[in-house]
Amino acid sequence: MIAVTGATGHLGRLIVEALLQRGVEPAQVVAAVRTPAKAAELADRGVTVREADYDRPDTLAPALDGVDVLVLVSGSDVGQRVRQHGAVVDAAKAAGVKHLLYTSIVHADTTPVLLAPEHKATEELIADAGIPATFLRNGWYIENYRANLDQARESGEILGSVGDGRVAAATRADFAEAAAVAALNAAANPAQARVYELSGDEAWDYARLADAVGQIIGRPVTYRDVTTAEHEAILTGAGLDAGTASFVAGLDANIRDGLLAETSGDLARLIGRPTTPLLDGLTAALEASKV
Repeated sequence: MIAVTGATGHLGRLIVEALLQRGVEPAQVVAAVRTPAKAAELADRGVTVREADYDRPDTLAPALDGVDVLVLVSGSDVGQRVRQHGAVVDAAKAAGVKHLLYTSIVHADTTPVLLAPEHKATEELIADAGIPATFLRNGWYIENYRANLDQARESGEILGSVGDGRVAAATRADFAEAAAVAALNAAANPAQARVYELSGDEAWDYARLADAVGQIIGRPVTYRDVTTAEHEAILTGAGLDAGTASFVAGLDANIRDGLLAETSGDLARLIGRPTTPLLDGLTAALEASKV
């Protein structure tokens, strides 16, 4: 059996769908979710739904009973993830999981990206547990820029502090398909550990982002670049607390420094096709938000 945590979340749900599309029998897929009622549609399709709450360790071991391959989708509670992930790793070890896949971040073990420390710590927990593992080091999601469409409709611009930094983003569906392929590979050869640096095929700058947004909303859009200090001031002026504003501007600084621009080709090779282009990904994100 292959289990996917967070299976009603944005990425986890897509991983489950990708496994089914690749021919895995629904009963052999475990959707491990915090709230089983939210997975009713998956249950109706024959997927095995089990409660698995990162904050309630007593739910985790039963959820992994009989599971051979576990896809641990990283939690969304920044600052709590090492504790939460550690509980899942402990449960996986106790349940005898043969292979654990973890959705990490590009170059988690070396990068100074602000989001990396919890991912690095989780990778270390998995290594210490002695479970053969695949680290799916995901880059940026194109869906992260969905909000820019609404902002640009109002202002005609995208504001940031990335300079001429570039982003090699791909869609969640691209990353989910990679996770499904990697999970099937792990099921076939559970003892083999792997690390994938996953990113889009093309690294684009924010002028290109503004052009794509403009094509979608039907008006000219420009990118306005500001300094990190100016960016923080604008964000706090818009109502963000100082800590959040510093974090958002810090991520832009990471992009400015080229930390999310690598095009390794691992993602396209794993899924056997080119990654989704920026314009197509943004269009799909807009359509999905209307459903």
